[in-house]
Amino acid sequence: MTARFDAIGLIVSDMAASVTFYRRLGFAFPEGSEGQPHAEAGLPGGIRLLLDTEDSVRSFTPGWQPPAGGGRHSLALLCDTPAEVDAFYAELTSAGCKGEREPWDAPWGQRYAVVNDPDGHGVDLFAPLPERPA
Repeated sequence: MTARFDAIGLIVSDMAASVTFYRRLGFAFPEGSEGQPHAEAGLPGGIRLLLDTEDSVRSFTPGWQPPAGGGRHSLALLCDTPAEVDAFYAELTSAGCKGEREPWDAPWGQRYAVVNDPDGHGVDLFAPLPERPA
């Protein structure tokens, strides 16, 4: 028997808000997903992003409660250019998404920014910085 990586699952409090947010990021959730307890979007390479409502999770794990404190994970989206990181961050925050960290040139050689989805899951936006001449 061989197990293989197949999906990333997130628990969400408001499916409609989460589907709207991830559609802005380019995830193709099927129409009607906003009102469902479970939604899936296919990702490149065959991986899927799964969203489940808190009530859905409680249906098979009674007593489940959302964790307290900061998140321990994030999704990372590669942008084509550093300017695209800035533009995407500006587009998302002007649409009402919470900006966690404005774009900056990270010491590891990437333009980087962080926004949060409606439940506070981090979504990193990044692109390689052009190499500087020595």
